[in-house]
Amino acid sequence: MTKVSQSDAVNSPGPWGPLRNSTFRGLLLSNLVSDIGTFMQSVGAAWLMTSLTNNPLYIALIQTATALPFFLLALPAGSIGDIFDRRKLILCTEVWMLAVAVALTVATVFGGMTPWLLLLLTLGLSIGDAFESPSWRAIFPELVDKEELPAALVLNGIEFNLARALGPGIGGFIVAALGVGAAFAFNAFSFLGVIAVVARWKRPTRKSTLPLETFRGGTAAAVRYVRYSPGVRTLLLRSAILIFFTSSFWALLPTAVKSISTNPITYGFLLGFFGLSAVAGAMVLQRTRSKISSEALLSFATVAFAIVILSMALLRSPAILCLLMLLGGASWTSVMSLFNIMVQELAPDWIRARVLAVYLFVFQGSVAFGSTLWGYVALHRGVHEALVFAAIGTGACVLLQLLFRLPAIPADLSSWNHWVKPTILEAPNPFLGPVLAR
Repeated sequence: MTKVSQSDAVNSPGPWGPLRNSTFRGLLLSNLVSDIGTFMQSVGAAWLMTSLTNNPLYIALIQTATALPFFLLALPAGSIGDIFDRRKLILCTEVWMLAVAVALTVATVFGGMTPWLLLLLTLGLSIGDAFESPSWRAIFPELVDKEELPAALVLNGIEFNLARALGPGIGGFIVAALGVGAAFAFNAFSFLGVIAVVARWKRPTRKSTLPLETFRGGTAAAVRYVRYSPGVRTLLLRSAILIFFTSSFWALLPTAVKSISTNPITYGFLLGFFGLSAVAGAMVLQRTRSKISSEALLSFATVAFAIVILSMALLRSPAILCLLMLLGGASWTSVMSLFNIMVQELAPDWIRARVLAVYLFVFQGSVAFGSTLWGYVALHRGVHEALVFAAIGTGACVLLQLLFRLPAIPADLSSWNHWVKPTILEAPNPFLGPVLAR
C-alpha cells in the first residue's frame, strides 16, 4: 500500500486551489458581479417584452437574439482568440457590451423602447458576448496549472450559477420596485469590474517560431480538427439534439409564468430557485463524476430536466414550481458542466479556443433555432402544449446513448517539443546526386 506524504497532500490540487491565484480570483469575483447584472438584464428584457406585446413568438425571440450571434460568430471568434491577444480581445468586447448596455438603459428610462429595438439591443449585447466567450474559456489554462483546470472550470460553473441564483431574484425585486431601467443600469455598471481586472492582468507573452496563422487558415483548421475527431463530433451531436429540446424552457418560461402571475417577482423567484440548486449541483458535480459514469449522470440529468419542463406545462402553483426548479437547476448544471469539461479535455491547447467556438456554434445554433421554433409552436398550439412536446423530446434524448456513446477522455494531447536535434555526420555535397530540371 502506497503511503502519501504530508507534503504531497498539501501540494495536491484541491477544489479551491485555483483561488490562490490572484488574477483568477479577481476575474472570478468581478465576473460574478457582471453575471448577476446579466441575469438581471435578462429578467428585465423578458419581462419588458411581455409588457410590450402578448405575442409568444416575440417573447421567444429574446432567447433567439441572445443565441444567434454565437451561432454566426463563434467560429471566427474562436480563430481570433487563438491568433490574437486574448486579453485585448476580452477588453474590447467588455467595452462594447458596456456601451450597448448604456444605450439599452437610456432607451428604457426615457420611454423610447419598442419590441424590435429591444431585440436589436439584446442582439448587440450578445454579439459582444459571442466574440468574448471562446477566448474567456480558453484563458483558464493560462491562469491555473493543468492539474487545477477541472477545479477552475467547476469554480467558474459555481460562480455562474451563483449569479443565476442571485441575479434573477434581485432583478425581479428591482423591476417591481424601481422599474426595468434600474435593472439595465446595474448591468451596465457591472462591466466596469471585469474591465478593471483584465486591464491589470499581465498576460505572459508567448513567443512562437512558427509563422502567424491566418484567420481563414485558423478557421479551416478548427473545422478540419473537429471533422477528424470522432469524440468531439459525438459530443457536439449529443449536445445539439438535447439543447434543441431544452431551449423551449428558456424561450417559453416568461410567457408561462405570465399566465400564472403578473408580478415580475414570481419570475425572478423561479429563476432564483433554479440558480440556487445549480450552485449546489456544481459543488457536488466533481465528486459525483468520480462515482458514476458520465453517461449515467447525463441520463439522470436529462430525465430530471424533462420533468421540470413538463411541470411548467401542467402546474400553476408558484410554490410547487419553485421547489421543482431546485431539481431543474441541479440537472441543468450537471448537463452544462459535463459538456463543458469534456470539450475542454478533448481539445489540445493550440486549438482549444477554436474547438470551444465550434461547440458554442453548435450549442447556440440549437438554442437559436429551437427558441424560434418553440415560439412558433406556442403561437399556433399554445405555450403549455409546446412545453409538453418539448418535455417528451427531452426525455427521449436518453435513447441517444444507444447509438452515440459519450467519448472517453483521451491521453495528453499537448504537442511534444522534446525531440532530439538530428546530428549530421557529413555535410552533403551540393554537386552530387540527381538533378530535376523543368
